[in-house]
Amino acid sequence: MDEQHIRFDDGAAYEDFMGKWSRLAGEQFLQWLAPAPGQRWLDVGCGNGAFTELLLQRCAPSAVEGLDPSEDQLLYARGRLAGQPVQLQQGSAMALLFANAAFDAAVMALVIFFVPEPARGVAEMARVVKPGGSVSAYAWDILGGGFPFAVLQEEMAALGVPPLWPPRADASRMDAMRTLWTEAGLVAVETKEIHVQRSFDDFDTFWRVAQSGPRLAPRLTTMAPADVERLTVRLHERLRPDADGRIRCSAKANAIRGLRPVA
Repeated sequence: MDEQHIRFDDGAAYEDFMGKWSRLAGEQFLQWLAPAPGQRWLDVGCGNGAFTELLLQRCAPSAVEGLDPSEDQLLYARGRLAGQPVQLQQGSAMALLFANAAFDAAVMALVIFFVPEPARGVAEMARVVKPGGSVSAYAWDILGGGFPFAVLQEEMAALGVPPLWPPRADASRMDAMRTLWTEAGLVAVETKEIHVQRSFDDFDTFWRVAQSGPRLAPRLTTMAPADVERLTVRLHERLRPDADGRIRCSAKANAIRGLRPVA
């Protein structure tokens, strides 16, 4: 959030590139959280509403507030979530626009590595939940090779085009997340690895989706046509189709949860 180098401003493009991945990981994440129904939730960095929609479908919340810096993403989310008990507004993860103890639960889905000061973001989530309330997150284990399109990033790096990672990729490490949660004063902190797999109809579908990413597309345009051709050849060699011609890719996310202490 408030990240000046990587922005997600196209809700529809984000849905195909990352929203579907977010839902795959989000399903497991919410099963692990197993929250009680009827809670008031804050979704920090709600983006185009991919995880927010899942939250509404799976958790029977009494209300959901979503916050994101991109008005274009919020516009997409408002259309997606029309008629649902959700309010969406523009804002920063490091200065949440809510009173103390306003929510039962606060969550970040694939966001913490975009927060310039992750400790402030976690402290803000802890501030706005009630005593006994839940603060949770999940994030791709970027430095551990868990990013959904890691294979593409690796092959680009082999051709001299290093990846442009989020500004605080280190914050997605499991030990780093645990430190952030405990230093924010949260208790009963628990962590979990989430493994997901996504299937693409064929290589061309994978390649089209991968090129829509805001980190990847600008990098690809800097490559010489011959290098792009070499890249696709290398990807074909690594992404072997199954018997049905489908391409399967895996990803790993680190998840964490904790509670605001009861005084």
